Amino acid sequence: MILIGHTGDAVKMHYFEGGGAIGRFPLATNETYTNRTTGERVSNTEWHNIVVRNKAAEICEKYLNKGDKVYIEGRLKTRKWQDDQGNDRYSTEIQCTDFTFLTPKNEAAPGAPGPSQQSGTPAAQPAASAPVEEDNDDLPF
Repeated sequence: MILIGHTGDAVKMHYFEGGGAIGRFPLATNETYTNRTTGERVSNTEWHNIVVRNKAAEICEKYLNKGDKVYIEGRLKTRKWQDDQGNDRYSTEIQCTDFTFLTPKNEAAPGAPGPSQQSGTPAAQPAASAPVEEDNDDLPF
């Protein structure tokens, strides 16, 4: 999946005993079209649950703020779980494999450093892109 949208909240982090980390945040994407019968402009917002892991999660936590525009690449994953009453529930997430910060640093929230203000991290690249750990897919290229 490829998504471009705005973050709906700060990245919520969870750290594991082995040193791993996982970050979660909502992403809003918008669709705007003109209704053919009424000529009226219609806008729809769809919310997506984004999951980022390890170093990429820490980068997102440090640089992403509520309302920032971000490009996300990832895999669609549906999890099944049971609620307190024993009912089956489902949750669909985007397991992020790559991202690029799109909000210019001069438009970032006050007091928050832009992605290019720190050197030595993947987020410090001009494109503010950070690849996420990938599986070996046995692809010929």
